[in-house]
Amino acid sequence: MTTNEQPVGELHNPVMLRRSLDLLAPALALPGATVVDCTLGMGGHSEALLHTFPSAHLIALDRDPDALRLAGERLKPYGDRATLVHAVYDELPEVLARLEVPRVQGVLFDLGVSSLQLDEAGRGFAYAQDAPLDMRMDQTTGISAAEVLNTYAPGELVRILRTYGEEKQAKRIVEAVVREREKEPFRNSARLVELIRDALPQAAKRTGGNPAKRTFQALRIEVNGELAVLERALPAAVDALAVGGRIAVLSYHSLEDRLVKQVFAAGSHNTAPPGLPVVPEQYQPRLKLLTRGAELPTEEEIAENRRAAPARLRAAKRIREATT
Repeated sequence: MTTNEQPVGELHNPVMLRRSLDLLAPALALPGATVVDCTLGMGGHSEALLHTFPSAHLIALDRDPDALRLAGERLKPYGDRATLVHAVYDELPEVLARLEVPRVQGVLFDLGVSSLQLDEAGRGFAYAQDAPLDMRMDQTTGISAAEVLNTYAPGELVRILRTYGEEKQAKRIVEAVVREREKEPFRNSARLVELIRDALPQAAKRTGGNPAKRTFQALRIEVNGELAVLERALPAAVDALAVGGRIAVLSYHSLEDRLVKQVFAAGSHNTAPPGLPVVPEQYQPRLKLLTRGAELPTEEEIAENRRAAPARLRAAKRIREATT
């Protein structure tokens, strides 16, 4: 069944939903609380937030106009309790300023590619089906994955595959890409998948699932600037939290999770110079960690929703205002 045939409410099975709600609950149960869903997607988490916390107001961001349209239909019953904004999540400070919301009580990130983007064949995110090599989360702007493959210098392509895809065979894959693009530019995903299969040694094909997975991840991250956006967005989200406010982040690969871990760790430690007998207020931690390391989905959830398998959930609470 294509996404056009499915009821909107069935389009997205939110990952680690109950645990995310539980972590945010103490802050969102307050009257007049505002929660930001920085990654609206199909609206599954947003709908659950509005339903679970009936006095809360939701601000939801997404860069994908299709997601905003479909999730808007899903959230219509909640009326003006939901404000949907076409924006990338590193634009959170500007969005809150425009809406005249100085502080929020909750922030949720569900990172990576959305179910809508994976399931729509024409978007080119999925290596399992042939489609134009697009991979833009917002198809109204930016360069496509095909343009990256066809125009980037070989050394830059190697860097992207190694850094964003953690692909050990990056040089071998890029050499094949450069040979092939000279014959004919890349346009569709099936040709790239076939090239990767042919380029990899047998041993590399036997581990880690589909051999194209890491290359597609790397291209998607490059096309959408995902790690650079996240690097800006996480500190901005922490800054937006009121004291007592909570942030929960679901990530799906080690690069995202590492950034979340670093931001939360930095906020949860004091920044005083070593040797001070008493730590002054301005050096005290701003955050308290709410998860021990990254929490994982249960086996039951993975059985019900295979896309939950790589998920890692971290959460923190704002415990102090920033001081200068």
